[in-house]
Amino acid sequence: MSSILAVTFPFFALVLCGYLAAHRRYLPESAIPGLNGFVLFFALPCMLFRFGSSMPFAQLIDPWLAAIYAVCALVIVGGTIAATRHQVVLKDAAFGALVAAFPNTGFMGVPLLVAVLGQAAAGPVITTILVDLVLTSSLCIAVAESHAPHGPGPSPLARALRGAFSNPLPWAIGLGAAKAASGIVFPGPVDQVIKMLADAASPVALFTIGAVLWRAGQHTHTRTPVAHYLPVSLVKLFVHPLLVLGLGFGARAAGADVPLFGLTVLALAAALPSASNVSMLAERHGADNGRVARIIMASTVLSFLTFSGFASLTRPLLAQ
Repeated sequence: MSSILAVTFPFFALVLCGYLAAHRRYLPESAIPGLNGFVLFFALPCMLFRFGSSMPFAQLIDPWLAAIYAVCALVIVGGTIAATRHQVVLKDAAFGALVAAFPNTGFMGVPLLVAVLGQAAAGPVITTILVDLVLTSSLCIAVAESHAPHGPGPSPLARALRGAFSNPLPWAIGLGAAKAASGIVFPGPVDQVIKMLADAASPVALFTIGAVLWRAGQHTHTRTPVAHYLPVSLVKLFVHPLLVLGLGFGARAAGADVPLFGLTVLALAAALPSASNVSMLAERHGADNGRVARIIMASTVLSFLTFSGFASLTRPLLAQ
C-alpha cells in the first residue's frame, strides 16, 4: 500500500495545488476555462496521439475489454438513474449517473495508470476513454435532454453523439493508430512539438482538475443533502470497479479471451474519481451543478485512499 501511495501522492498533490491556486486567486477564475481548453485541445490530444501511435491497434482496442466496460457503464447509468429518480428530476438523475459511470481517465487516469502499471496500461485506458466519450456521455446527455422541447431537428441522442464526435480526444487516438499502421514518420521538429505538448499534459491536467473543482464550488447555488450526493460517489469508487471485475471474471470463466492485465487496468480506471469536466457540462445543460460538483469533489477526495487500496488489492492478479 505504501509503495502505491508513493506513486499516487504526487498526482493528487497536483490536484490540490490547482485547487489552492484557484482558491487563493493566484489563478484567476477567468483563466480556468482557458487552462482547461489548453489541456483538452492541445496537450491531452498530443499525449493520446503518442500512445496511439506507439502500439499495435490490437493492443489499443481489445473487443472484449470494450464490451465489458460498455456493459458495466450501461448498468451503472441505468442503476443510478433508477436509484436516484425519486430524489431529483430526470435531468439531474442523468448527470448524476454520468459522474457515477465516467471516471477521470483523460485528465488523471492515463498518466496515473501508466505510472502504476507501466506503458502497457495505456491501451486499456484508451478503450475506456472511447467508450465513455461515445457511449456513456452521449446516453446520459440524451436522457437529460429527453424531456426538453425540441423542434424538427436532430433527436437528443443525435445531438449528443455529434457533441461526442466534436471532442478532439477520439480523433487524436484514431490519428495515432493510423500513424502506427501507416508507418509515417514525422519530421523531427513536428515530432518535438507533439512531444512537448504531450509532456505538458499530465501536470497541467492534474492542476486543472483542482482549479475546475474549485470553480464548480463557486458556481454552486443550491444546498445538496449528503444523501443526494455521497452514495453516488461511493457507487463510482466501489460499485463501478467491483462490477467491472465481477463481469470480467465471469466472462473469463465462460471461456472468453479476456486478458487479466487489461481487466485489471479497466477495474482501476473504474476506481478513479468522477470526471471533473462533467461539472462544466452540467452547468451548460442547466442541471443541478451543485449536486454534480459535490459528487465529483467527494469522489476525488476519497479516491486518494480508495484508488490506492484497489491498486494494492489488484496487484496480485498481475502475478497470475
